[in-house]
Amino acid sequence: MPKALVILPTYMEKDTLPTVLSKVLSQGLADVLVIDDNSPDGTGQIAGAWAMRDPRVHVMNRPGKMGLGTAYVAGFRWGLERDYDCFIEMDSDMSHDPRDLPRFIEEIGKGADLVIGSRYIGGKISVVGWDFRRLLLSKFGNIYASALLCSRLSDLTSGYRAFSRKALERTALGEVNSGGYAFQIEMAYNICRAGMKAKEIPIVFTERASGTSKMSREIIKEAVWLPWRLRLRSIKSSIRRVLGLKKINKEARG
Repeated sequence: MPKALVILPTYMEKDTLPTVLSKVLSQGLADVLVIDDNSPDGTGQIAGAWAMRDPRVHVMNRPGKMGLGTAYVAGFRWGLERDYDCFIEMDSDMSHDPRDLPRFIEEIGKGADLVIGSRYIGGKISVVGWDFRRLLLSKFGNIYASALLCSRLSDLTSGYRAFSRKALERTALGEVNSGGYAFQIEMAYNICRAGMKAKEIPIVFTERASGTSKMSREIIKEAVWLPWRLRLRSIKSSIRRVLGLKKINKEARG
């Protein structure tokens, strides 16, 4: 079984973090890294108390709110340095069911490089607690990104996913600058474009148990423009590759 690490970015999650930690650890399948962005409500202190009494829990305290994408990149690097084989992204607000963890770890163990917990497999919508506007934004945002990036994945923005060690080692983490939903899109695109194996498994997403959503206009705007930026990057890469081959052929003939 892969050595697994669940990465939990937190900001103002004091009401839900203890329950999430308890349920994740009860599975007995993974260690946990809590990455707290200096939550004013004491979330970091709660995580630190857990780490003191359970060696499976680790805490990274950051000086301020630095964004979801940078939190995951920091968590990936932390886990790579400590020889983990499976890296699982998961929300700390009870939106993701810890009982799904065995399925993610199993698929990574079978050879998948990216396992996405999809809310939209087979045309079904598996979301509980969202209003129609939020659901429409998510569903059609995924259709939009998948169409632009020529992707067959149904849920590019899902935040419940697992990566293999190989996937992260072959991804230029230092060049991934997106946050929020855009980060999830960019990571999936990079892994698929590199020819690695991606798989989707069905999950049920439940609206957060407490607190408020961290969705913002900036996050939405970034997700809208990212697919175009990725397409442009791909076109430029293809042009450079073609020009490079022409140069090599010219030199060989000369």
